Amino acid sequence: MARDAWDPEDLPDLTGRRFLVTGSNAGIGFFSSLQLAAAGAHVIMTGRNPNRLAAARAAVLAQYSDARVETLLLDTSNLGSVRAAAATARGRTGLAGLLLNAGIVHAPREREVTHDGHEIVFATNVLGHYALAGELLTALAAGRGRMVWLGSISTSFRALDPEDLDFELERDYTPWRAYVQSKVAAAALGLEADRRLHAARVPVASVVAHPGYAIGGRTRTIEGVNDPTSWKRFTDGLQAPIARSKEIGAEAIVRALIDPHVESGEYWGPSLMVRGAPRASRPPRIVRDPELAARLWDYCERVTRMSWPYLKASKTRRR
Repeated sequence: MARDAWDPEDLPDLTGRRFLVTGSNAGIGFFSSLQLAAAGAHVIMTGRNPNRLAAARAAVLAQYSDARVETLLLDTSNLGSVRAAAATARGRTGLAGLLLNAGIVHAPREREVTHDGHEIVFATNVLGHYALAGELLTALAAGRGRMVWLGSISTSFRALDPEDLDFELERDYTPWRAYVQSKVAAAALGLEADRRLHAARVPVASVVAHPGYAIGGRTRTIEGVNDPTSWKRFTDGLQAPIARSKEIGAEAIVRALIDPHVESGEYWGPSLMVRGAPRASRPPRIVRDPELAARLWDYCERVTRMSWPYLKASKTRRR
């Protein structure tokens, strides 16, 4: 298959390949899981709410009755939950892919901290995924797999000073800053993971991808997964020229996860940023900052107490 010859309606056969998706009960995580399952993959759908997770699995099976999907409780804001889920997910076979999707989009008005003492948006969107990827790295290496970190178009619109980033937002907290900063961190870590894995010659790819501008009111109704009010349908419909459904938004994410022509270290998203066919593009400047990425990595490693296997004796080399 040529790099540009990609049909989201006709994905490669994924039979026998195992994928884990965080935040599978709704949004991009659900539709990514649905598309993977439709292509024959064994999908581990994860989430923190057992009832919503069960509803999401049922919704997949309602469309593909023979789909191989299982559920696993995982709260990325809780490092204990991350470790427990990873111990189960490692299993006896390799992991073909890990989609680091779960996250808080609508941050709380006031700063909140988790049981582990970390700002909740940063913990959920960044720390939990850094720790999970490290915990599952041996399984990914066994399957010569790929991890995909979920970015956001917000990292291109909001200028942040890399020298002024306060990861835990102990000063100057705002909901918007918490979200954008977490997405900067996730994307920067994804690119840094590529550099470190390459330097250590670990057979695992790390890619960053974003869905463009995908919203619930433009997405089809699925009971228990996506059921927007009439008012949301109306207001989101007003954004039709620039917005698209989360189902379509997931196409760029899934391509980044399974296309054999996608290379480690790439940044994927819609061709027109907010919409369009999936393509590789240049990441925003702040995401490419190697000093920021190294500082983030060191911080995550220290506070999660997770040193990724294979990388302990390696030094980051810039390509």
